[in-house]
Formats: sequence, structure tokens, C-alpha cells
Amino acid sequence: MFLCIYILHVCVLHSNFDNQIFTGKRTLVNYELIINSTSTEVVLALLKDKQLIELHKEKHDNDFSVGDVYVGKVRKIIPSLNAAFINVGYEKDAFLHYLDLGPQYRSMNGYIQKTLKGKQPSASLASSKIEADIDKHGKIKDILSSSQLIAVQIAKEPISSKGPRLTAEVTLAGRFVVLVPFSNKISISQKIKDPEERDRLKRLLSSIRPKNFGVIIRTVAQNKKVAELDQDLRDLVSKWDKLYNNLKGGVTPPKKVLGELNRTSTVLRDMLSSKFTNIHVNDEAVYDEIRDYVKTISPEKESIVKHYKGKDGIFEQFGINKQIKASFGKKVSLPSGAYLIIEHTEAMHVIDVNSGNRKSTGQSQEHNARETNMEVVNEIARILRLRDMGGIIAIDFIDMHEKVNNKNLVEALRNAMKEDRAKHNVAPPSKFGVVELTRQRVRPETDIKTAETCPSCNGSGEVQASILLIDEIENNLRYLIESGKHKDFELHVHPFVESYLKKGIKSLSRQWWLKYKKKITVRGITKFQFLEYQFVNNSNEKIQL
Repeated sequence: MFLCIYILHVCVLHSNFDNQIFTGKRTLVNYELIINSTSTEVVLALLKDKQLIELHKEKHDNDFSVGDVYVGKVRKIIPSLNAAFINVGYEKDAFLHYLDLGPQYRSMNGYIQKTLKGKQPSASLASSKIEADIDKHGKIKDILSSSQLIAVQIAKEPISSKGPRLTAEVTLAGRFVVLVPFSNKISISQKIKDPEERDRLKRLLSSIRPKNFGVIIRTVAQNKKVAELDQDLRDLVSKWDKLYNNLKGGVTPPKKVLGELNRTSTVLRDMLSSKFTNIHVNDEAVYDEIRDYVKTISPEKESIVKHYKGKDGIFEQFGINKQIKASFGKKVSLPSGAYLIIEHTEAMHVIDVNSGNRKSTGQSQEHNARETNMEVVNEIARILRLRDMGGIIAIDFIDMHEKVNNKNLVEALRNAMKEDRAKHNVAPPSKFGVVELTRQRVRPETDIKTAETCPSCNGSGEVQASILLIDEIENNLRYLIESGKHKDFELHVHPFVESYLKKGIKSLSRQWWLKYKKKITVRGITKFQFLEYQFVNNSNEKIQL
């Protein structure tokens, strides 16, 4: 079970379930983690105030994960690219650029070769000599040779038709720190601003780090106690010892010699914090492991971990499936009537912002454009994080002519993306008004099909997911009523949809009447396709929306 690994690697979790949760204090924002475990994969959904903001999927057969360490064989050196292709067991050779060798490649390679030949007496680096850094402007053909054995780490998983991207600068990531072999440097996350805290962390890690191991202090290490940081460091040293033992005596490449936590465990390690108010799990074994661990650190909060036993799927119960359908299609609608069109290509992603039937305030076009653009900023940041979209992303906002509005828009986008853990950079608008940004891509983008087989044509075509039909009808209904352009109109739908809208005393058609103070006539049309609908006026003419 992946959580067995997880328990070993998040022994510092009690620092995250701090007094903010365990003293009963309420947080302003409600975070929930929903875990759906099946025989083929584990899916984690992170909700913020019931809204889906992150989705992580881990298939049980994923053999190439970021952080895994392999002993591979140099297959081919390409001087024109200053790179080499390495056989690590994937169907396509992995790519290693000269700059990804790392400055201490000679020291690392010497250690690996001695360990493979059984000449390295221990895992410790205390007695190892740190060689001079390789020339950063050097040539890979002067460092590597064909058929050479080399230790590499997965930096990017296979994406599209490309093999994995590698680095020879092996590092081990923990909850609070990252361990860097053959270095004596201590680096601190730039997000830790307090000079006194930076100085405290640097002094603390200087006193406990092993010789010839550098340390990168992560943002979450801020204000953590020495015992917590020391335990995290010990866990990472244990992983280095495991790497040494797996290399000792030789291996036959390609061979994985150290596995990083799988994606699910990594997400838990990085995300689980005091912000969580509930953790819902549908698998009993996973539930027991999480609950038992929370119980050991704070028995009174054992209840935040809950085993879901409902008849409906856990994602259906918490409304996650509907949010997935609404957020992963080509068109993403907002409650106001505005919508996004998202296109994917091999090289980049394009997002087009449209006001749709969003009600304007009656002021200038500039004002309405500004309002729409500012409204969709948070949704764009959420979609990028939710879909894990990476690479170059071009956003075509509605044109604004005032410079101050464009400046405020970019600042709003940067602020909205502050919670995004992936590295990103937002550029000012181009002369065409397009905002460009880059977002780190280390894994394939989360891709979920939101089209379903049409029940009216026996699978000969695809239509928008039916789960969104009622929301779309009500959005257009609200627009017609608020615009006041049509005093009387009818809604024509498929007879099945008519029955659904009229069913029961508290039917949707009755709820609309109470909500909008207007009786809505719903009429079933047998010739309509299942998801077809239209609004018609008194003359039985279709109203164009």
C-alpha cells in the first residue's frame, strides 16, 4: 500500500496538524481532501470551500515518476545538442542535457562507480573528496562516452511522444528540506522573508547536516522545531543509505535503484496541513492507516478522517464529478454567463475570454471589459492548477485600452496564482493585448474527456456532458429575464427533460417561478434530441441567445 510508504515519510506531519486544528480553532477557509481509491488508481481531490482546486491521479502501473533514481546506460551522444540519450528502460531513450549533469558530476560519478565496483566502504560522504565543478560551458562529449553507466534522476515524466527528461544531479526531497550530495551549501526558500527566521534555520541546519551534504530549506520549514527538521533530515539520509545498498556490488542497467514516493504519497506529503478540516476516504485500508496516524498525534481530532460508506461513489456524493465535467471541457462556463474557451496544442495552450451573456452594468465598454476580465482571473488560476497545465499559456482577455487596467489585470493574475506550487512566470500584455505566462511542466497534463455518447443517436456523435444541461438552461433563463427583452416565452425541451423539470411539488420549474417571480412554461418536443432545447417567443420563433 502506498500509505505504508507515506507513513514513513510524513512522520513530521504533527507539525502541520498544529494548534490551529487541534485546539479547535476554526479556519476562515474550509479545505477538504477526498480520496477515491480503486483497483487501478488513486485519485485525490482537494476542495476549497467545496470548490475543486486540485486533482491528482496516480495509476498503480506508473513506473517513471519524478524523483526516481536509475542506473542507465549512455545510448548516444549528440554533440550538436550538447546532450545524450540514456537508456533507463523506457520505450524511448531519456534525454540528458549537459547543463543537467550538475556542477559536481565528477564527484557523484566517482562515488557511484566505486560503489558499483564494491570499493566504496560506506554510504557516508564524510571521507569523499569533492572534485572541482565541471565547466558550465563545457561539452558533453568530453564528460560522457557511449555505453557508460550513469546514475540519473527523473526530472520530467514522459510527456506525449517524448521520453523522460533526466538530471545527473541527484537530490532527495523531504517534507521540510532537500538533501544535496557533494555540497556544503545551505540554501533557503526565498518565500521565507523574516531575516531572523532565515538566520535561525541556517544555523540549525548547519549544526545537524552530515558532512558533504548540502541542504535546501523548503518554505514549510518556517517556524518548525529542531526535532522536526532533524527527523526529516534523518529520513533523507536513510534514503541515501538505501540508494548506496542498492548500488553496492553492481547492477545490470537499466535499473531503478531508488523510488521516490509515488505521486499520491508525494501529494499527501506536500499538501496535508493544518488547513484541512475533513479527510474523506472510500477505501477501508487507507482510512485505517490515516486515522491511526492522526490518532497517535492528537486523539481528539481522529474524527477529521472519515470512512465513506455511501452507495453512491465518493466523488458523486461530494459533487466532484460534476465539477470535473464543468472544468475539463473545451468550454468552461462561469455563473455570471461569461465563459472560457481552452485550446490545447503540442507547443502551447490558448485561453480565450468571452463575456457571453454576462449582464453588463450599462457603463462604458472599457468598464464592462474590466469587470469580466477581473472576474475570470481566479477561475483561470484555478483551471491551470486543476488541470496541471504547463508550458506556454497565452490568455486572450477582452481588449482594454487603458494601461492602468491592463496593469491591474496582470497583478490580479499574479496574486491569484500565488497558491500555485508549480513555478510560473506571468508576462505583461503584448501589444495585441495577450497575456503570456509559463508554468512548470514535469508531468503529463491531467486530461479528462467531458464528452459522452449521445443517447439519442446511439453513439454516432458526441455532445456536451448532460450533467451540465440544467445549469446551462438556468443561466440562459436568468439572462432572458434580467435583460427584459422578452416578456413572454416558453422553454422547449426533450420530453424526458420536461418530466425531470416538472417532477414533484418542489420541481425545478416551480423553483424557477418562486425565484424569478415569473411562470415558465416548459413544453416537451418529441423531435428534439435528448440534450436539445430552445426558448421561443409568442410567435413560436426561436430566441437567439
